[in-house]
Amino acid sequence: MPADPKDEAARRLALKIPLKGWCAAVMLALANVAVAHHSFAMFDQARQLPLQGTVHEFQWTNPHSWIYLDVRRSDGALETWQIEMNSPNNLRRQGWRSRTLKPGDHVTVVINPLRDGRKGGLFVSVKLPDGSMILDPTRRGNAPINVPVVK
Repeated sequence: MPADPKDEAARRLALKIPLKGWCAAVMLALANVAVAHHSFAMFDQARQLPLQGTVHEFQWTNPHSWIYLDVRRSDGALETWQIEMNSPNNLRRQGWRSRTLKPGDHVTVVINPLRDGRKGGLFVSVKLPDGSMILDPTRRGNAPINVPVVK
């Protein structure tokens, strides 16, 4: 017995919807990846701010790693600063490992602070508990990164 044309049309429509949904999900995922790679304009690269504190967490994650640093204010209150770093792939080539910083480590981190005043910034350098320093090697002569040079 031949198939009912109405049933065939409904089956085709049902097959098209998941494909459209899948395509929409892929496009949304790609858009999120594109947005994740932002400019560095949100950081005040003309300023360097040293922060002494205790590592709360070190996230070895893509597309950027993060240091969460507990810093004690002059009034005794504790603030957690979020410090954005390079990707794990680049950090590894620069000598970092996923266990370079551990919760409880007392460190001094130098950052370019966020322009909007929130408690965060872009990594410049860190003085580790043993006194050794790790610098961001992408900065030549301690110059800002990802800033066009007009000649």
